[in-house]
Amino acid sequence: MKKLLQVDFDFEGPFGDEMASKMAGLAESINNEPGLIWKIWTESEKNKLGGGIYLFEDEVTADAYLKMHSARLQEMGVKDIRVQIFDVNIPLTAINKGPVA
Repeated sequence: MKKLLQVDFDFEGPFGDEMASKMAGLAESINNEPGLIWKIWTESEKNKLGGGIYLFEDEVTADAYLKMHSARLQEMGVKDIRVQIFDVNIPLTAINKGPVA
């Protein structure tokens, strides 16, 4: 069953175009993660938050990515990482045009 991984954390920046420029290499490397279907990068300069929403093929690959990603964030000095893993209701999501087919 597909799993949605939601991650957010306190983040001082960069944001916007500067973030896109500085993290393009990281974004490209994420495409190589086993089981990853897609990622949406999230940010809030106003609230000083960063994070992402990911869709994985299954719980095993979502858990493996979360373990690796949490360690990477901690190495970057990020604390208080908040995570949730959700099941995806494919039939209802498809009705609302969610990219999960």
